[in-house]
Parts: sequence; structure tokens; C-alpha cells
Amino acid sequence: MTAPILPGATLGVLGGGQLGRMFAHAAQQLGYRTAVLDADASSPAGLVSHLHVQTGYLDAGGLARMADACAAITTEFENVPADALRTLAARVPTAPAGDAVAVCQDRAAEKALIERCGVPCAPHALIETEAQLAAVADSLLPGILKTARMGYDGKGQVRVRDRAALVAAWTELGRVPCVLEQMLALDFEISLVIARDAQGASVALPIQRNLHRDGILAVTEVPAPGVDAALAERAHDAARRIADGLGYVGVLCVELFVLKDGSLVANEMAPRPHNSGHHSIDSCDVSQFDLQVRCMAGLPLVAPRLHSAALMLNLLGDLWFDPAGREREPDWAAVLALPGAHLHLYGKTEARRGRKMGHLTLTASSPEGARLQVDRAAAILGLPGL
Repeated sequence: MTAPILPGATLGVLGGGQLGRMFAHAAQQLGYRTAVLDADASSPAGLVSHLHVQTGYLDAGGLARMADACAAITTEFENVPADALRTLAARVPTAPAGDAVAVCQDRAAEKALIERCGVPCAPHALIETEAQLAAVADSLLPGILKTARMGYDGKGQVRVRDRAALVAAWTELGRVPCVLEQMLALDFEISLVIARDAQGASVALPIQRNLHRDGILAVTEVPAPGVDAALAERAHDAARRIADGLGYVGVLCVELFVLKDGSLVANEMAPRPHNSGHHSIDSCDVSQFDLQVRCMAGLPLVAPRLHSAALMLNLLGDLWFDPAGREREPDWAAVLALPGAHLHLYGKTEARRGRKMGHLTLTASSPEGARLQVDRAAAILGLPGL
């Protein structure tokens, strides 16, 4: 790309979920047209875009139509086939590159890349065969067995305490290639969303502290409590090393564990904007989706500034059911009566338990104020408090 792609052009995204929808909103705010490739006729991003190519990710005709329509293309989903991105890249600027996404799709390749970049990660072992299963070191147990591919939001993961549980878990997961990670003495998790352009310059969102429930992100808090300047610099250095090692162009989220002894290890990465960065729409002057647009269009990257303390609550489909299992609509009026409440619903037509239906960001002038408001919102919605 020799010159920026200016507003008025069409920017495309593979995947029609909520991340694609928020990308489309950010691009349209700047004056771009948007195109989405997704097989679902009612995909959240497809419903708000100028063009919806309703087909599978590897459909040659659909990819050709996207390449014809778009000045640049990105992805909103880490499991979009890397070959689809490679095919598009032959005709139109594509960020991130298929090769970078392919690394993020395979836990073994991901961990190898992280280690090559000089960033610590959890001790682990690849299990593809009976021999590798038998050779697992005792020091890796207890651990977490994760499928090497297609795992997200806690899917494809089993905690194992001993060898018998490990053998049973590998069978439960279909004896597919897996990575066994040693269970570490975790204090808390943070994430860092970094944006890197084609010249290698990068900026990042403020570090976020995350709380998971049942393997799904539940709460994100920024500024991240417990993260001092030294720890923040180590996290930024780790993310920069990984992005540089991938030759990455676009928005990348790196999840990191802070251990009880204060050390920092990389957990995993996502080659796209991330659930934990959604607060940036309301808490920062530049959101992660603005950065995604800027990266793919070759526009200047500016460091986001946090103007409000924020906590974000994930809104899962469980909220649409009462204790007896009857469908209901959450009390949005009561939620929106709270100062600093920013409700984002994704336009999904069916609520299902565990399905991400939206998020709620509570902003305030101080972290204490944001925590007070999130507790009030959680009480209204029937969610656990902090």
C-alpha cells in the first residue's frame, strides 16, 4: 500500500458477528462503505453494511466479489480460514495476513512463536500421539488440556489433575492434537490490544484486567487494578515483541497472566479486536475498531487516551431467561437510568445461554465510581457482583 485508502472507499471484513458489526460502525463513522462476507443472512455485521456477500469463507465466487468491491479487507474471527485471506491478498490489501492468522489458529505454533520472540509462556507439551501422551512430564500436572485448533471462550479445554484424567480428557476431546499447559499460580489476567501498521509502528490501548466465568470473559476493568508502571511496561514489551515477530499489520490482542510471584507469562493471542477491548468505544478517544480501520486503510495511528475509568460487563443470552427458563427481556430502562451506562446490543435474533448478545460499559470519573455503577447494574440484571 503506497497511499492511504481514503473515506468513500469500501472496506471489507470476513465474518459477520459482533466484532464485524462494530468494525462496520467505526468505518462508516469515518465515511467508508463496508462489505461483509458471512453465510448467515441475519449476521449482525451483514445487517448494517452496504454489501453482504452471503456465502462461505472459501467460496471462490464470494471471495472474488469481495476483492472486486473492496479497497482493503480484514477479519473479525480468528477461525476464518487463513487460505481465504491468502486468496484475497493476491488481489487486494489484506490485514492481518493469512500467515499471521494461521499461527494464531494453532496453539502449538502460537506458543512456539511466543517463545521465539523471547516472551515467557506456561510450560507445555504437544500431544498428537500415544507416545507423546505417555511422555508428558510429571511437572506439567495438574494442567489444562487444550485442543490445538478451534478453541475459544473456554471451548476445547479440560482441567486435568493426574495422568488418568489426562488420558480421559484426550479421549473426550476426540484424540485430536492438543497442548497440555501446566496450571500456574495465577494472581489475575490482563490483556493488551496493540495496533501495528505496515511500517512497524504500533500503539496500544490501556492495559485491561479481566475476570472470566465458565471460561467466558465476564468483566473487564480499566485502569487495570494491580498493574504498576513496571508491569505495564513488561506487558507492552511482550505485545510489541509478538506483533513484530509476526510481522503483524492490524489489531492484535495478547492475553497475559500475572502470577502470584509477580512474573508475567503470555497465555494466547487473537488476531483481531477483542472482547476485553470493547470498553474503548466509550472510555477512550480512539477505540480498538478505529485502530482496525486505520491499520487496514494506511491511516496514521495515534495512541488512544483513556478519558474515563470503565468496567465492561459481557451480556450473555442467559439474561433473557428467568429462573424458570421462561424468555424475558432484561430491564434495560433501569440499566440505562444509571449515569455512565453505555449499552451495546449486537442485533442477534435469538438469545441462547452462553451466547454473547451484547455488552454494557459503565464509565465514571474514577475507578471507584465505575465499580459502584457496575455493582448497581449487576444487581439490576441479576449478575454476580465484583
